[in-house]
Amino acid sequence: MFLDITTIKLESGKGGEGCVSTRREKYMPRGGPDGGNGGTGGSVWFEATDEMTTLLDFRYRRVYKASPGKAGGGNRRTGHDGEDVVLSVPCGTSVYSGDEDNLLGDLLEPGQRLLLAKGGKGGKGNWEFRNARNQTPMHAQPGRPGHQVTVRLELKLIADIGLVGEPNAGKSTLLSVVTAARPKVADYPFTTLVPNLGIVDLGDFNSCTLADIPGLIEGAAEGKGLGHEFLRHVERTRALLLLVDPSLEPPRRALDVLRSELKRHGQRLAELPFAVVITKQDLLDESGAAEALDAVREWADDHGAIEVLSISSATRQGLDKLKKLMLKLYADNMPDAE
Repeated sequence: MFLDITTIKLESGKGGEGCVSTRREKYMPRGGPDGGNGGTGGSVWFEATDEMTTLLDFRYRRVYKASPGKAGGGNRRTGHDGEDVVLSVPCGTSVYSGDEDNLLGDLLEPGQRLLLAKGGKGGKGNWEFRNARNQTPMHAQPGRPGHQVTVRLELKLIADIGLVGEPNAGKSTLLSVVTAARPKVADYPFTTLVPNLGIVDLGDFNSCTLADIPGLIEGAAEGKGLGHEFLRHVERTRALLLLVDPSLEPPRRALDVLRSELKRHGQRLAELPFAVVITKQDLLDESGAAEALDAVREWADDHGAIEVLSISSATRQGLDKLKKLMLKLYADNMPDAE
């Protein structure tokens, strides 16, 4: 099961109480205070890992608490600190404050950590309060309370190139052909229900990660279909491939719908470099394929597409050219490509 958004509550541990204690010992006839400090409460951290691909672990448990610090002791003994809670999340997880859009942090690299709830500080024992006027203080501090915070986790898959298209445009079939991924593919109409990732071998020791998301339909920005809900998974990509199936509807209309929904999701997606891929060429005759190609090229010239290709995943037509295009998109849009 795939889960890419959830809300959980975190609570750090309370600090331990300071100790009130006095003692007498040889050569110290008046004795004195010797109460130690309380330990610091445990904190709650998130840590990114590449061994997870979903937030499903947080579906059934929504509250996480760190342990409190222990109280201080006599002979100036400091109490033990509470144990931290470290929660593993998939790489690509964004952490937001509650129901707000206040981004607290992005966890992108394995091992990267983010502190969400810091443990309460331990109270001071009476040893800390001694002075010339009050040489035997008989009071100590209580530990400070822990912090409570509600956070929203959103998983945004980390991929180099995103596949975007209407339902049944051939995205999952293409992913299954050019990568080792095995999304559900069938010979009847249906749409992908969850995002899928695959790694494409581009030759000469080059590879890139391809993301396939559920199909976009007109009105997705208003909640129709599943595609708009999962567009967050192509926000981190460097480029997009817009897939259209000319056997379903006029390709210009399909492309207008895709561009419109991308813009309505956010300016970041609308500004990504993109190319157009006409799929299922094996289902068209020569005149139909030529007509679709001309229409798409005209649209691409008007909207700034990098390139237009025709492919057939079933017959492997055009896949070599497509891989070269992917390599170009990948190389030209590296973060340090200047």
